[in-house]
Amino acid sequence: MFSCVLLVGLLVLYMVWDVNYFLRCVVTLGYGMLFQRKRKVTEETSIYSLCTTQDVDIFIRHMNNARYLRELDFARFHFYGLTGIYGKIKAKRGGAVQGASSVRYRRTIPIFNAYKITTRLVWWDEKAIYLEQQFITLSDGFVRAVAMSKQCITNVNVIELMKEFPGAEQRPEKPAELQLWLDSIETSSQKLRKDK
Repeated sequence: MFSCVLLVGLLVLYMVWDVNYFLRCVVTLGYGMLFQRKRKVTEETSIYSLCTTQDVDIFIRHMNNARYLRELDFARFHFYGLTGIYGKIKAKRGGAVQGASSVRYRRTIPIFNAYKITTRLVWWDEKAIYLEQQFITLSDGFVRAVAMSKQCITNVNVIELMKEFPGAEQRPEKPAELQLWLDSIETSSQKLRKDK
């Protein structure tokens, strides 16, 4: 009787809550914190994964485009954990929220192919940090997709925060592709403001 109730409870849990997402977050962060060395905020981090049947599109041949964004979450959380940036943000009573993202798909990740996602901080301003993330298949080292993301940091001056990290006392030069992306975001924002 108890096992039947437990089974039904687990089934309901899986139906109303994305259990796999939260388990993957715990595993990714736990593995990074326990078995990997801490990284400077200016260093690149990597996580590894495999394109499985849960990741593929309707044709069951390659990773679904929506799955890339989910995988980027895990890599970003891993970066936050290994660099300690999120801990410092929380200590200042701040938070982090995705402000924008853009993914350029270069070539698909076929089913049952292993890949890694690299994450690196490319720039920051007073209110946000900007990350570049790459999907790289392990079999050929090819960059399958590149993502840029703007992580809005709430209640914290990011320029002052970054001064607390060795090697990040001064901002690097803003990458040209980041400037073009930020310009496109601003153009879109202006259009939306005009539509009100």
